[in-house]
Amino acid sequence: MKKILFIGIALIFVSCGSSNSKSNEQTEGILNEMVNEKTFEMKFNWAYPRVTSAMQQLTNSGLIPNGSTAGSIDLTGIGNYFKMENDSVKAELPYYGERQFGGAYGANAGIEFEDVPQNLNIKNGKNGSYEVRFDVNDKNTNTESYRIFIQLFPNLTSNLTINSSNRNNIQYRGKIYAIDTID
Repeated sequence: MKKILFIGIALIFVSCGSSNSKSNEQTEGILNEMVNEKTFEMKFNWAYPRVTSAMQQLTNSGLIPNGSTAGSIDLTGIGNYFKMENDSVKAELPYYGERQFGGAYGANAGIEFEDVPQNLNIKNGKNGSYEVRFDVNDKNTNTESYRIFIQLFPNLTSNLTINSSNRNNIQYRGKIYAIDTID
């Protein structure tokens, strides 16, 4: 009787594992298609700015969302996106951190770009992931440029790192979507 129970439990675990690998294969196929067509969108749940004394003071003042720290900002309810459609990229992202060079009065404090990426390089990463690198200029000023590094993972999650010519670097983490599945 114990052997039958053991075999039954083992079969349940094996069947759960095989269905899980099938869903992994499906999401990896979806990721491959989006990257090959260069058509996808990312929405981010977390921002990871560089922790400086100014960011720590901002945290202590209570001006960042609840549940956030100087090094990790919860973006729930804060609009943000990154889109790649064929030859162009577009993004509107909140920025938390320090500006190294003065910005214009009334300028947007976030990161915005809408342009054809320069030096675009897409390559396979580890374990079915992809790495995307490119340079792009800010949408609102001709004095700031960004070097972008994106990691796309088979489970449809992503990391986006932005190195700016005028600000401290920042990283975002979120999910990848096919553009036609977003409202």
